[in-house]
Amino acid sequence: MEARLQSCKPSGKVKCKKPPPGQCNQENDSDCCQEGKLYTTYKCSPRVSRSTKAVLTINSFEKGGDGGTPSECDNQYHSDDTPAVALSTGWYSGGSRCLKNITISSNGQSVMAMVVDGCDSTMGCDKDHDYQPPCHNNIVDGSKAVWKALGVPEDDWGELDITWSDA
Repeated sequence: MEARLQSCKPSGKVKCKKPPPGQCNQENDSDCCQEGKLYTTYKCSPRVSRSTKAVLTINSFEKGGDGGTPSECDNQYHSDDTPAVALSTGWYSGGSRCLKNITISSNGQSVMAMVVDGCDSTMGCDKDHDYQPPCHNNIVDGSKAVWKALGVPEDDWGELDITWSDA
């Protein structure tokens, strides 16, 4: 598996069909697939180290939130006040990090968050993925609690360069 993560090249593309009206939840400024656009997919993520570079995005794991269905790890919803994350497909690693903590660092701050879901890098633009594009292969999708713990002003929530490691 280590070798697979080191050579992380795109695995394909998915073409977006027009989302039905009102089917893409844009909470937290989530992207909706654009009709006819091709999105790159990945089965892998960059190699994990003690200081893995990633991009933090924002997600709501609450019922009705832009995370969509209950979390993959425990089939539960999680409060926006709980430090929870979804990891890109390669880092999610088939659920091997489920319900384990990772440490996220940025802006001189750190927070421990529980992995509750995967951020699918292999598929998207369909009902199961809330008509959102596939995740990039370097995403840590964090709850509002993660952003607050890192001291990021709410107006700046969206994307943030971070490092993370297994706790």
